[in-house]
Amino acid sequence: MNSMIRVLKLFFLGLFFVSCQSPKQSKPNVVLILVDDMGWTDLGSFGSDLYQSPNIDALASEGLMFTNSYSSCTVCSPTRASIVTGKYPARLHVTDWIEGHKYPWEKLSVPDWTMYLEDEEYTIAEAFKDAGYTTAHFGKWHLGEKEENWPENHGFDLNFGGWKKGAPNRNKDIGSNGYFSPYGNPRLEDGPKDEYLTERLSNEVVNYIDKNNEKPFFINFWLYNVHTPLQAKQEKIEKYKSLIDSTARHQNATYAAMVEHTDDAVGKIIAKLKEKGLYDNTIILFSSDNGGLIGKSKRTVTNNAPLKTGKGDIYEGGVRIPTILYAPQYKLGGKEVDVPIISMDYYPTLMDLAGITTNKTKAQTVDGKSLMPIIETNSSINREAMYWHYPHYHQEGGVPYSSIRFKDFKLIQNFQNNTYELYDLKKDIGETNNVLESHADEFKIMKNKLEAWRTSVDAQYASENQNFNKKLQHKKRSN
Repeated sequence: MNSMIRVLKLFFLGLFFVSCQSPKQSKPNVVLILVDDMGWTDLGSFGSDLYQSPNIDALASEGLMFTNSYSSCTVCSPTRASIVTGKYPARLHVTDWIEGHKYPWEKLSVPDWTMYLEDEEYTIAEAFKDAGYTTAHFGKWHLGEKEENWPENHGFDLNFGGWKKGAPNRNKDIGSNGYFSPYGNPRLEDGPKDEYLTERLSNEVVNYIDKNNEKPFFINFWLYNVHTPLQAKQEKIEKYKSLIDSTARHQNATYAAMVEHTDDAVGKIIAKLKEKGLYDNTIILFSSDNGGLIGKSKRTVTNNAPLKTGKGDIYEGGVRIPTILYAPQYKLGGKEVDVPIISMDYYPTLMDLAGITTNKTKAQTVDGKSLMPIIETNSSINREAMYWHYPHYHQEGGVPYSSIRFKDFKLIQNFQNNTYELYDLKKDIGETNNVLESHADEFKIMKNKLEAWRTSVDAQYASENQNFNKKLQHKKRSN
């Protein structure tokens, strides 16, 4: 009899514990994690031979790993705009990082492009908010100079750390110190001296989850990591200095430490979700805003090999990124997916996974494609091609271009020299062999498609520069 009573007590105690830990909402929560400047091979699960990312790798083992994933642009702000709207940057006219560079001596003049996210855009945060979600943004925003363009005015109930800057603030006049407090950020109170920014932001996310789990939540966690300035805690830097092998692809100990800081932040959030009984009801999407920054001589940051070049350039190193999707309602099991996807696909995909449809989203143009066919039936998505358009110059060497990926082929139009390059990515992921002459039919089809697409989105163009100075054309572009 006593044993029976003990069993019953344990049973009802278990029920009580579960009721305290389980979420009261049935709609899935969503956490969208965006890393800044993380390259395609900058995670252990994506092939790094130095960087350690056990928490993100564990997430990948439970979700889908997209190995043919692309950013909507080779730089940050346009990709970010495309993620929150589901539209091509060219359609939004947000085509460079805000505020960009003009390089007035170059051969072409950049267009008068839009340096903020328009009020009329119906963002993913607004869609989730209208569906009954609480919404919060943590970290980098970089979608407008004025406060009216910041997260709290684009659908987010709360904003921790999102403002005009695209990198941690380093300003001697106000004492800000990049990744270490004081931050000099009007949307993030300073912490104790030398507090690390990524730890602080992840702590804010964890606190938010602790206090806001009665209703479903949409969390935008956009890290400043691993953008320059390269800064990390010294103990992590020393750890990687001791691990570097001279034959390894990745060689930067500080950058490796920043990747680990990123992984720690993701791990902390996942641990909190599990502690609160929310992990099995939370969709997590992890990605990057563009390819890895290679850097110039004497300041090499990362290495995107076997991909060509990096951030700021249209070659694969500038746009191919790591993307992971964890959707607990589906048994995805760490499968690698080679179907090409692009950043603006996140908007319709997360909406579909959460079961959200609104008249506003139906009425506005959404260029992204839902990935539900891949998730549900392992089939492809109905997309003819993917496009990029960048009528700007970039300090890492990029010039005005347009590009299209059609099937396994990628066509690049260089406006600076009025030339074309065509690559068969299935055979040549490093883009070393221009097959333009041997694939005239593919070139003609893709050229026509690219021109038609630019017209359809009202793309802006760089124009002839009347003040072009050939002597200064190759002048060093500074960050």
